[in-house]
Amino acid sequence: MSELRYNPLLDTYVMVAANRQNRPNLPKDWCPFCPGQDKKVPNHYDVFNYPNDFPVLSNLDAPAMFDVDNESDLYQKKNAIGGSEVILYTSKHEEQFYNLLDEHVLKLIDLWIERFNFYKKYDEVKYVFLFENKGEAVGVTMHHPHGQLYAYPFIPLKIKTELINAKKYYEKHHVNLFDEILNEELKNNQRIIFENDTFVMYLPFFTDYPYGVFIQSKKDKLYISDFNNNEQKDLVEVLKNTTGMFDSLFDKSFPYMMCMHQGAINDEEFTETQQRQFYRFHIEFYPPLRNENTIKYYASSEMGAWAAANTRAVEDTAVELKNALNKYQLSSTK
Repeated sequence: MSELRYNPLLDTYVMVAANRQNRPNLPKDWCPFCPGQDKKVPNHYDVFNYPNDFPVLSNLDAPAMFDVDNESDLYQKKNAIGGSEVILYTSKHEEQFYNLLDEHVLKLIDLWIERFNFYKKYDEVKYVFLFENKGEAVGVTMHHPHGQLYAYPFIPLKIKTELINAKKYYEKHHVNLFDEILNEELKNNQRIIFENDTFVMYLPFFTDYPYGVFIQSKKDKLYISDFNNNEQKDLVEVLKNTTGMFDSLFDKSFPYMMCMHQGAINDEEFTETQQRQFYRFHIEFYPPLRNENTIKYYASSEMGAWAAANTRAVEDTAVELKNALNKYQLSSTK
């Protein structure tokens, strides 16, 4: 049974999903995402999605799980209605994202868009979050290439903070904050790793992580569904370059969290029209390594005070990533 518990200190919700305690953890002789291993997965597929077996948010069409009985005016809870899905990138258990054919990745983007559009129709859903956890260092329990989707009945706090600050900046300066950030990075140029017609991959001046690259749209795009066919091909290129670059950095599988940040939906405070003025689609990567064999932990200052400390100057790590990207690109053309 999943529920939302309101946190009055932060004006947000904590999702309580005790069922997730029962998730399988790195089984050695079985993978539920491989064809023919689980009744929910077809015998043949390129990309595939299905409801998470251990959801943090319950199906929108399911009946209410319990009658809300708040403990007090201060301590409130409600049903965790939304969506939790697994997005399978490929049927091949050992495949790397950057080795997938471009046409295959375009199918994945089509699936992301289809699932976003599905949840956008529900007024109860306020935010659709597409993400991927890769590697045991970030808590992965299944190595098969996959990501996830959460459809929240509230705007998650980090996204809401971005929206608030981007809106304030627009109201004060009458320009889009994301455009300003990108212009500053392009002018400096030290932290730019790669760009094509639609996207720039760079290490932000302010990133928490030594290798915490952003992929940002150059164009006025708010949602994953806004990109046309040519722009989707540019997204394929930048995603393959990013993931290939990471694995080339230390010549091993590189762990990361990939988080797509797009606009809120079905929200009165942040309407689509307003957001298009001040917000931009972008992808944030949180890789936990600070060198080849050392984890950069999010410890007391980061978690307890939200006061991040980056242990490396990104002007230095940008050089490492540029070299790794060049190495990946040379190897991929052979």
